Amino acid sequence: MSETATWKHQPQKLWLRRALFQIHLWTGLAVGLYIVVISISGSILVYRSELRQTFEPEPRYVTVAGIRMTEEELTTTALRLYPDHSVSRVILRDDPTRAATVTLTRNGAPTQLIFDPYTGDDLGHRLPVPYRLTTWMLDLHDNLLYGDTGRRLNGIGSIILTLLAFTGVIIWWPGRERWTNSMTIDWKSGWRRINWSLHSAAGFWFVLFVLMWAITGIYLTIPEPFNALADAVEPIDEVTFEPRVVDTVLYWIATVHFGRFGGWATKIIWFAIGFIPPLLFITGAIMWWNRVVRPRIMTEIER
Repeated sequence: MSETATWKHQPQKLWLRRALFQIHLWTGLAVGLYIVVISISGSILVYRSELRQTFEPEPRYVTVAGIRMTEEELTTTALRLYPDHSVSRVILRDDPTRAATVTLTRNGAPTQLIFDPYTGDDLGHRLPVPYRLTTWMLDLHDNLLYGDTGRRLNGIGSIILTLLAFTGVIIWWPGRERWTNSMTIDWKSGWRRINWSLHSAAGFWFVLFVLMWAITGIYLTIPEPFNALADAVEPIDEVTFEPRVVDTVLYWIATVHFGRFGGWATKIIWFAIGFIPPLLFITGAIMWWNRVVRPRIMTEIER
């Protein structure tokens, strides 16, 4: 049987398909937890604007009592309360009844606190916990809580996710006689078969979404190659600086990644489908356990 015929009817016998399966398996296991974190945080952050608007803090007011402290006096007060921090900014509003905002920094991480500018009392965080949690999750999703280095690592993760999607498409093909079975979930079978069909069907129906998030994620974290290609395709007119078509394309890459179009319908779809990659990791890990780990454990027990 030729390789073409083998691919049509029994692709599992091809060495390339078996090699891609191993790449898909072990790469997926290696980055599985990363995919879970990025996907779930991404789903939640589809509603980042709504979350921030909901938890945006109300202005804090104080009682006017005597002479208001200067920025230097508030800095001294804050450093006395937080000696292991540095003060990067002090905001005194024009309204004398508004509390002052002091931004403290420790190990590069800023914290905004509210102070009474008349008594010097620490009134706590300016931002409520849900708002700070949203900001923390955004930093986790964008930068892995590790600044520019984390953002680059995120780009590598997006490249790996792209590899998983492409290898998944290839190894999904079961042969011409059985390909329709890989598009549906066989709920009447045993749990192992259901788990396999969940992985196969979800991968088939949502692979384009995974590829879209992966490729747009590469642009958002490693934009230099995309920008260089855009400049090569359509150089900037340094005389008129007219808008370019490629700039619109790059804008839409970011817009599509975050689901910033189509209103609530798109956000609901993006939120829901964002849980598909974690599902693929979990079902894939279960298959690996059943096919590889569990038989080895049983063999060791029987010895």
